Amino acid sequence: MEFGAIIALTVLIGALVILVAVAIGRQKRESSEQDEQKKDSDSSVEENAVKAPAKKQKQQQRPRKERQQQHTFSHQLLASSLKSHNGNVTCLDFSSNGKYLASCSDDRTVRIWSTKDFLDRDHKCLRANVEFDHATRVRFSPDSRAFITWLASGETIRIYKMIKKDDGTFTFKAAPEDFPQKHKGMVLNIGIAETGKFIMSASIDTTIVIWDLKGEVLATINTNQMTSSHAAISPCGRFVAACGFTPDVKVWEVCFTKSGEFKEVVRAFDLKGHSAGVYSFDFSNDSRRMVTVSKDGTWKLWDTDVEYKKKQDPYLLRTVPCQVSEGSRIALSQDGRVVAVSSGCDIAMYNAVTGELEEEFHGVHSEEITDLKFDINNRFLVSTGDRAIRVFHNVIGYRAAIQDMQTMLKKASNDGVRQRLQQQISEAQNALETVLNAPKN
Repeated sequence: MEFGAIIALTVLIGALVILVAVAIGRQKRESSEQDEQKKDSDSSVEENAVKAPAKKQKQQQRPRKERQQQHTFSHQLLASSLKSHNGNVTCLDFSSNGKYLASCSDDRTVRIWSTKDFLDRDHKCLRANVEFDHATRVRFSPDSRAFITWLASGETIRIYKMIKKDDGTFTFKAAPEDFPQKHKGMVLNIGIAETGKFIMSASIDTTIVIWDLKGEVLATINTNQMTSSHAAISPCGRFVAACGFTPDVKVWEVCFTKSGEFKEVVRAFDLKGHSAGVYSFDFSNDSRRMVTVSKDGTWKLWDTDVEYKKKQDPYLLRTVPCQVSEGSRIALSQDGRVVAVSSGCDIAMYNAVTGELEEEFHGVHSEEITDLKFDINNRFLVSTGDRAIRVFHNVIGYRAAIQDMQTMLKKASNDGVRQRLQQQISEAQNALETVLNAPKN
């Protein structure tokens, strides 16, 4: 019995030992698995922790929209590039006293530049802010003491007075009220008559509105074009002209009484001769010459010094083939000697008398040229199409003036006239040599 009990007890103890061993082994395995899981988990957390900052850093390093680089352009005849605007420049205008150039941009500013600084290294300008809007057109008043703008969002005209300070600079004060809204389509151009009697605004919807200086509508003209491409007031302040879908330019006279009261708008004359729509036109300073550029690939020079009330039509003086593109601009120098035509980003300059192509500038701007204009002293041609304003020496004008004066010198019979012409020829030749010998810009 005792022996059997001992055996049973031994078996029981052995079984207990086996059970304990099995339990300990199982616990170790579970503990090991938990450690492995924890390791995996910690590893995953660490990996995610590493990935998260990397992802965040990647997001932070995502390239920002870089500011557009200024387009570079150089040419021997480039006098300067005016670059203060932060947005594309849409319009340029010289003051009638020749001292200032105004430019407006979608950066919500109008800037006034001094023409005497064009040849300097630094080009300072005065800045007029356009509150809560931006201007697409700007025009100086005849006395050069104010300018008008066309507001893109407000779709109306705003007048700014230029108030001269003691230090010679200006402050700009907007008129208390803008003009009322009258146009339904995008406005192509605005202007102030040199006589100071009226303001014009012209829309792509073929409507031209004639205003007084206080914003009252004097007359509305329907150009009867399907669409208009350009409109402007003549430098003499008598005429308003428009062109567009049809192959002609229509010209009206804005008439006033002797006492200065508005009378009527009457059709004056048409420029007929192109075989396709007219993109643009321009006047000489005395309004006796006009130039037009058309989709038909030509520019034309016209003598508009006619008695239209006696049914006399303008004379076509010259037709010249040229490169054009949708939206080509044309400019006639103030003395009528030089024609400039834009096509895309390029400019071609012609002698107006001979029609010869004398200079070409390629890739002047990074975008299509939107404005082209000669200064009133015939020294410079300015253009814009991006954020920069290019100022070119008008060497073609110098050459043409020298040729004209040399012809006049041969015909002159008076000693005083000959001496004056010789002096003017010498001055023009010196100016031309200075420009041609200047270092490239």
